[in-house]
Parts: sequence; structure tokens; C-alpha cells
Amino acid sequence: MYKGISNQPKRRLKEHNRNECPGTRGKGPWNLIYTESFETRVLARKREKYFKSGSGREFLKILLNIPL
Repeated sequence: MYKGISNQPKRRLKEHNRNECPGTRGKGPWNLIYTESFETRVLARKREKYFKSGSGREFLKILLNIPL
């Protein structure tokens, strides 16, 4: 499960699937399954950090109905 921020998520997804991003190269294919919008990049970054935390990962698993 990949978590990240972008002002153009569909474009970013295409970049990941074309192996243009070193951090995710060869680990796809990727599917966009959940997005949120924020007023500022600072708020988006805070939410991204939450999703990368233990409680954030649990929240996503429940939201996406993935067994814990």
C-alpha cells in the first residue's frame, strides 16, 4: 500500500505505473483507491504522515476492508 501527496493524483499514478518514480519502480501495477483533498500542502502532509503511522494504517485497513 503506497501513500503520498500530489496536486494531480491521476498524473502521479501514471508516473508510478510507467516506472518513472525510483521509490516505486518495479513494485506495481498501482491502482488509485482512495483520495482526500486539502486546502494546503501542509495539511495534506500532516494527513499523509498520519496514514503512515500505525493508527493510520489500521484506519486505512478498516476503511478499505482489508483483514487486520
